[in-house]
Amino acid sequence: MTTATLEPISTMAASAMRGRVLVVDDHSQARESIADVLRHVGHQVQCLASAIEALTIVEDESFDVIITDLQMPGMDGLEFIRNLERRRQGAQTVMITAHASVASAVEAMRHGAFDYIEKPFDVDQLEQLVARALRHGRMLDQGELKPEPAAGTPAMLGTSPAMRALRTRLAQVSPTSETVLIVGESGTGKELVAQAVHAGSLRKQQPLISLNCPVLSAHLMESELFGHERGAFTGADARRTGRFELAHGGTILLDEITEVDLGLQAKLLRVLQERRFERVGSSQTIDVDVRVLATTNRDLRAEISAGRFREDLFFRLNVVPLTVPPLRERRDDVRELAQHFLQRAAARLGKDPCELEPAASELLYEYHWPGNVRELENLMTRASVLNLGLPIAADELRPWLIAAGGAVQSLAPSTSAAAPIGQNMREMERQLIEATLERFNGHRAQTAQALGIGIRTLSGKLKEYGYAPRTKDFSKSRLAG
Repeated sequence: MTTATLEPISTMAASAMRGRVLVVDDHSQARESIADVLRHVGHQVQCLASAIEALTIVEDESFDVIITDLQMPGMDGLEFIRNLERRRQGAQTVMITAHASVASAVEAMRHGAFDYIEKPFDVDQLEQLVARALRHGRMLDQGELKPEPAAGTPAMLGTSPAMRALRTRLAQVSPTSETVLIVGESGTGKELVAQAVHAGSLRKQQPLISLNCPVLSAHLMESELFGHERGAFTGADARRTGRFELAHGGTILLDEITEVDLGLQAKLLRVLQERRFERVGSSQTIDVDVRVLATTNRDLRAEISAGRFREDLFFRLNVVPLTVPPLRERRDDVRELAQHFLQRAAARLGKDPCELEPAASELLYEYHWPGNVRELENLMTRASVLNLGLPIAADELRPWLIAAGGAVQSLAPSTSAAAPIGQNMREMERQLIEATLERFNGHRAQTAQALGIGIRTLSGKLKEYGYAPRTKDFSKSRLAG
């Protein structure tokens, strides 16, 4: 899979195209091996062990291609790529992953990666990928290709009253330096709204540094936020610069702020009040000039009542609240968003955008979207990846919506009855498998891929349901009963 719309490049052509490459990987042997391969064909290569260090380097130096590992301590590859995209870096980024799947590839490219490569990879594969990335970047520079919209664009799409109101509020809030609390359900696009706030501010030329609070323990989060000195605790082999320090002059985003430990909330409150802190293991006070944005998908007043969140911290954060509406409250935007995501997926996959049949479009409108905009984007991306060149039908989407737990129309196209409440899981699973199998005309490999299960698992399920083991004609394979 690749985002490039270009034809494959021969090995000779690959070696003839040279550029500046940055390799970011915490494993020294891996990054040096990559560097050796690329230097051998004439690229200038620089290696770094940390994404945070790499962000500092790219402020002063330009690279044509940045290759980054996915799994790294401190800041992982996805967050690194998001930061590069916010800073409008011109480099083409390539993600290295040892856990390749449609989901991981889509996630990496959704956040700005040019392509991904799976470990272990061979020399030719790496050389040609870097050559494609170089060619793509140079065509962009020469105006032969147009870059995709910025990551914040999808959140700002829509003509519904709710989105018009949000855009109006953003225009008022963004130019200030006030703290903003962004509230909304999971998947509504809170992080993209935060990016839009930063992009519309006077700090837009400075960094937007984010911290995903739920993924860190209290001990690690304190170090990530404020940094630490060498020897501050076991494993602290060197001084570490914290996120607040990195964000000096710019903006810091605290994603899902309710996940911060109560003890750390007190320290965070002081930073919000005084804009000063000490690294872990240090008595030296550091003053910072940062704008603070925070997001949450919870009711903070309920969290305060339950004793899980400090009321004084809430008042410090809630200077300017922004509420991001769930997708079910902006249904008029669903079709526009769906088309946008289909176009983005097509650009990444290098093929023509898929079309939605009218019934499929209506199904999307009627669905209640518990996963919000993220669920819609993932659905349109999956449909694009698995599309066989035909318009996307309602029956193709319906099983995936049922699998997500949504109240959608019955699997039978002729009825509009909702999926029965209280239906046992085994019967729901059977309906999902049957509908997907019908969509792919009994092709078991394509059905298994669409369902995200192995073909042996699918065959076992079909045998359990009473289907003949080796027939290509789905309509004739069903047994009585």
